[in-house]
Amino acid sequence: MINNQLSPPEHAGSVRAGMISKKIETIILVGFCSAIIFGCNSPQKKTERLPFFGPRQGTYMHHVKGEAKIDTVYHIIPNFKVVDQDGDTITEANLAGKVYVADFFFTSCPSICPITEANMLTVQKHFNKVNDFRLISFSIDPKHDSAGRLKRYATRLGADTKQWYFVSGDEDQVDDLAQKGFMASAQKDSAAPGGYLHSGAFMLIDKDKRVRGVYNGTDTAEVARLIHDIPVLYKEYNEDVKDGAK
Repeated sequence: MINNQLSPPEHAGSVRAGMISKKIETIILVGFCSAIIFGCNSPQKKTERLPFFGPRQGTYMHHVKGEAKIDTVYHIIPNFKVVDQDGDTITEANLAGKVYVADFFFTSCPSICPITEANMLTVQKHFNKVNDFRLISFSIDPKHDSAGRLKRYATRLGADTKQWYFVSGDEDQVDDLAQKGFMASAQKDSAAPGGYLHSGAFMLIDKDKRVRGVYNGTDTAEVARLIHDIPVLYKEYNEDVKDGAK
């Protein structure tokens, strides 16, 4: 299940969505349609440079060796402040200079979260030896997801919390961060399983806080695509990252 209110990349394939109910299916469709205003879909170039997602923030001109260059300012993830499974404060500074994968979940989720978090664990296992790689899962149910509960959840899952943060924070802040920052769905809905309507998407974020990929966290083929794309993204920073699970 994915409700991605993200703009299509400049050079990217379409993002396939998982659907578990007709209502959420409709929301997914609306999210994808609204994203079209920011770009168009086209095949990636053979260089495999990953696309940028989200509305452009503007352009600026600068000079390189006397030659005028025009660069685009892309959407970036805003600052945030949350608390992790150990009760420690986590902000954007903890992820500065790192590539990371983010998602939104809650520990009592009866529908897609067991699938998405198991798939996040698969991603971690592939890159658990990469020093500047992180994962972060934002709880959308802070009333129940205390630090202790998040820690127990992470332990049962078998996650390495030195690399993967399970966090919660002010509900309005997290909802706002999901929708305006990561452009994902996270909101209360009494008709949704568990009382929350949320995205099953994984967002791949680069070292400059820009969204570079969106993947259906319930789809093993999409997760495999994410695992493929992570080393591709690192190449933009002249880093050769190996898949540790191979």
